[in-house]
Amino acid sequence: MLVSIKWTCLSLLLLAVTVKSAEKLKVKNSYDYDTVLHYSNLFYQAQRSGRLDVLGDFDHSTIPYRGDSCLEDGSDAGLDLTGGYFDAGDYVKFNFPMAASTTLLAWGAIDFKDAYMAASQWEATLNSIRWATDYFIKCHPEENVLYAQVGDGYADHAQWTRVEEMTIARPSYKVDAQHPGSDLAGETSAALAAASIAFESADPEYSALLLEHARQLFNFADTYRGKYSDSVPEAAGFYNSWSGFTDELLWSAAWLYKATGDTMYMDKVNEFYGDQNPSQVSWDDKFAGSFVLFAQMTGEDRFINHAQSFCTQMTDYQTRTPAGLLFIDAWGALRHAANVAFMCLEAAMIDSPAIDSTKYQQLAVDQIHYALGDNGHSFVVGFGTNPPARPHHRSSSCPVSVTEPCDWQDFDSPDPNPSTLYGALVGGPDQNDGYWDDRHDFSKNEVACDYNAGFQSAVAGLKTLALQGKLPQ
Repeated sequence: MLVSIKWTCLSLLLLAVTVKSAEKLKVKNSYDYDTVLHYSNLFYQAQRSGRLDVLGDFDHSTIPYRGDSCLEDGSDAGLDLTGGYFDAGDYVKFNFPMAASTTLLAWGAIDFKDAYMAASQWEATLNSIRWATDYFIKCHPEENVLYAQVGDGYADHAQWTRVEEMTIARPSYKVDAQHPGSDLAGETSAALAAASIAFESADPEYSALLLEHARQLFNFADTYRGKYSDSVPEAAGFYNSWSGFTDELLWSAAWLYKATGDTMYMDKVNEFYGDQNPSQVSWDDKFAGSFVLFAQMTGEDRFINHAQSFCTQMTDYQTRTPAGLLFIDAWGALRHAANVAFMCLEAAMIDSPAIDSTKYQQLAVDQIHYALGDNGHSFVVGFGTNPPARPHHRSSSCPVSVTEPCDWQDFDSPDPNPSTLYGALVGGPDQNDGYWDDRHDFSKNEVACDYNAGFQSAVAGLKTLALQGKLPQ
């Protein structure tokens, strides 16, 4: 009872502070983008499944609460499916949003390499990408077979413990010719194709391997069409493919065309392209990204017009909170705003008089700086002023000493997480800028791999503008 009363009082106090800060005028600040990029890569390290130090880079001193885990993944299928990323505050490997995150990270690495180099984060970012792509290669053991998920979401979410101590079964789920998943295979193809470009100079042999798998997966996605969440109902309750699979077929064709220049992929683009009107950039909806990517590559009016329409909708008409955050969805509001920021930074690079680069870049500054602290507190764990201390994240919420149990009492504790989950972007505020640092609040205080992907790439984009002396104020 005392814990409950303490927690209620703390929540009310935090809410009052938040409302007060939301009433303040927005303060224009400058931020240390290098540290944000470093911390974001640390977040991806903290989300690693499998043997943590396969790439020889794991920061044990900053992330001492993590150890090797889930080393039997794939054994039920007779495969090694270790590696990859835990999705969010849980321990399931949902490959659909993981692949979407990888594509956005790779795109940012391709276009903003100078920023990563200047921040001494190039190798770390390639490793963040590679941790996923190595796993995707394992998940693609045959041309028309792709594993979609490892772990049972419902069983996983029914417990609160260290992943290193978890004992529940972790079943593997796949799509194949009889049970298709064009969206999953298409997004994984896009991720591998984009990563092949990012690794082209650093590791040409690995780049070629990624591209080989990307081609095969596109062919699988295109030949055997269907929604992965129909074939893998275990995923539907968590990452249902609401937009269908046409956007992923278009998206993967776009990335393969960029990676290869093969006109067969442009033919496929013409088949999948239509008069879509996307309202977001997300793990589920890839239309806006496809328009921007093709506008960059081809300069064709149809793609430029769609890219311009999307970013103009976001800059001029999209609902915002009183303090200026784009508000697209209540669940993970900052994730959506950061993805738009990244997409419109990419759109600003399109060479066309129809593109208002200054406006799009200003939008990105406003959204990313909101996340970093312009409204009075940071939404990035471990960074800036008054950052979140109670993210909905099991590993960092457990006691530091492994001799102490980790259970639902730690979930319910009003205290800050014992370990700092550096770099994690939390879900963010409601439509009135209201936010409270509450581990119980999934929509506002959970973290996820897809939350950080567009965010990290957008920060790299702003770092690039700063290096060029073009960062809007």
